[in-house]
This record gives sequence, structure tokens and C-alpha cells, in this order.
Amino acid sequence: MPLLARAIATLFGIGFLKPGPGTWGSLAAALLAFPIVEYLGIWWLVAGTLLVSTIGIWAAEGYERLSGRHDPKEVVIDEVAGQWLTYLPMLFFANISFDWRFYALGFACFRLFDILKPWPIRTVDQQLPGGVGTMADDLLAAIPAAFLLWGLYWGATFI
Repeated sequence: MPLLARAIATLFGIGFLKPGPGTWGSLAAALLAFPIVEYLGIWWLVAGTLLVSTIGIWAAEGYERLSGRHDPKEVVIDEVAGQWLTYLPMLFFANISFDWRFYALGFACFRLFDILKPWPIRTVDQQLPGGVGTMADDLLAAIPAAFLLWGLYWGATFI
């Protein structure tokens, strides 16, 4: 089980890429989101987000026990869940088909909030222990990122 937790938590080693393992994890998630939505449908991304979030708690918790550190940088499964959650509101309510600008803007918006961790995101990261805390801060970062994505995407289409 420790090897499986490590593989999932680090997204099969992507979390060991330097610099910025979180950025690499988010990029992988963004690149996976397109084929999931375009070829399987939005409900598969919803299911994937729920599955990754749930399994991510277990994997992050296991990896944290192995490493002895809370939310180590190489754990990037939380970036996958947060990145996908960033896309979901617009995919549902704006009926976006493939537009590389949407996926690129979503990537940038999520990275902004995941890196800056404004209140209450930082507090959640610091207060919640284990895998729940690791996953929760990225899922929370996805909420303002989704709002920003909505505004920037629609603003850009009118320019």
C-alpha cells in the first residue's frame, strides 16, 4: 500500500519534477481535462474530480505518514482535484466546447490561488491535519479560481 499511496499522491512521479511540482501537477490535470470532457463528457470530469478528491485524501495521508511532513510539495494529487474543480462551473453553465484559452486561463487562475493561498485557504491548509487538509486547501482555491476564470474568459471573448 505505501507504494500505491506514493504513486497516486505524486501523480505517478510528476510531483518529483522541478521546479514547481504543483505547477507540473496542475498542467497534467489541465491536459487531461480536455480529452475527458471532449471524448467522454462533463459527467466523467465530475466523477473524476470526486474520485480523485476521495482517493487523494487516502493517498496524501499515506504519503504524509511515510515522509513525516504535512502537505509535501511532491504531493500533487490535490492539484488535479483543484484544477478540475476550477473548470466545472463554466463547463456546466456556459456550455464551453474546446477552446484552448479556457483551459489555459483555468490553469493560470487555479495556480494563482493555489500559490497565494489567500485567507481562508491558508488557514484551512494549516488547521486541517493529514490528507483532508492537503486536499481541502486546493479544493478551496478552486472556488475563487473558477469565479476569476468566468470573468476573464467572458471578458476576453468581448475584446
